[in-house]
Amino acid sequence: MKLSKIVGSILKTAVYIMDQTAEQVDRASNRASEMAEDAKNAIYHEDHTVRNLVSFAVGIGVGVGVGILLAPSSGTELRNTISDKVHDISNKVRGHGETQPTGTETR
Repeated sequence: MKLSKIVGSILKTAVYIMDQTAEQVDRASNRASEMAEDAKNAIYHEDHTVRNLVSFAVGIGVGVGVGILLAPSSGTELRNTISDKVHDISNKVRGHGETQPTGTETR
């Protein structure tokens, strides 16, 4: 009879220790989760202004680089060509009152 009381006490003590350990592990896990969430918020904060500015600057740099690499002519030639096209368009706009064939008139 005494042996069963001792075994019962040992088992109750073991269960108590396991419950206490489980609670401590849960608290430690919760603290670790909170610290991880705080670290994540510090790194990936909601304000994306800097990231957007860097992305914009990189986009401009890539665009300029591709433009330089794929330009069919030198800068002077390209400016002259653009200037000529602008003058042609402005002349067409000024002469807008003139009748131009539309392809729908009958002969």
